[in-house]
Amino acid sequence: MKFKLQRFFKKQGKHLPLRVHIQIRNGQFEIMGMGAWYSYWGDPYHLLLTIPWTGFFLLICSLYVAINTLFAFAYWLGGDCIANAKAGSFLDAFFFSVQTLASIGYGAMYPKTIYANVIVTIEAMIGVMGVALMTGLAFARFSRPTARVIFSRMAVVTQHQGMPTLMFRTANQRRNMILEAQMGVYLMRDDITVEGELMRKIYDLKLIRNQTPSFSLSWTVMHIIDESSPLYGMTSESLKLTQALLIISVSGIDDTVAQIVHARHSYSANEILWNYQFVDIMHHTPDGHRYFDYTHFHDVLPLNEVV
Repeated sequence: MKFKLQRFFKKQGKHLPLRVHIQIRNGQFEIMGMGAWYSYWGDPYHLLLTIPWTGFFLLICSLYVAINTLFAFAYWLGGDCIANAKAGSFLDAFFFSVQTLASIGYGAMYPKTIYANVIVTIEAMIGVMGVALMTGLAFARFSRPTARVIFSRMAVVTQHQGMPTLMFRTANQRRNMILEAQMGVYLMRDDITVEGELMRKIYDLKLIRNQTPSFSLSWTVMHIIDESSPLYGMTSESLKLTQALLIISVSGIDDTVAQIVHARHSYSANEILWNYQFVDIMHHTPDGHRYFDYTHFHDVLPLNEVV
């Protein structure tokens, strides 16, 4: 029984990396190789979904040339098995393979032996499956929903309704709506347990509003730092000492494609400014209308300079 369990766990963990490196840059925790396309060599489907478009087309073209070269070699081994092709011409065999794989069928060259017909049958089947596979992969890459959501470069801790409040901005870059948008904010920091063990803990931050029926322009997210807040009693220095990190997650339904979209951002302790306030971006026109000036979206001012 013990031997079977050992084999089971060995099988389950055979693809786990032996060591994962984490680098800390300006307070940001970076898992080396996380989400990088070149880390999916053992998972071809994810590799083809994450590889850049240039690499995707180069890989497809390389596979196409390789398959045609392989079948051209098979035709070439069959001798004079293709009508109207030069005997022993590998180039004619290659172009006949291209026509067969793509189901072009010009008719100028055609198989004239049983051997050639068998190879043509195999290649035609591979061609049909290859077209279906490439079409599916291209559609999967094109159809992946993405959210064009930006976040302010800095988060601030300022006064709001007489209470210290954590704030940051986010905006929808598309001129459409993200319906039923949900916002989640989490504090990650190093804590020491009562047993003296160092642990990386995650705390939920309660927001004044964590959802909106339609996210179309800008959203100022606020968390009140009261006695129940994990940030209560903390300072800029204590955030840095505990390697604190704010993790932001927003999701909703894109009104254009009717699919769920996600966006993620994080703020290190160095990117949280205390006693600062965002420059107002919403203004009124003389005729009673309003407009947003996104040129000051990232701008902040010390509280003593706010007019």
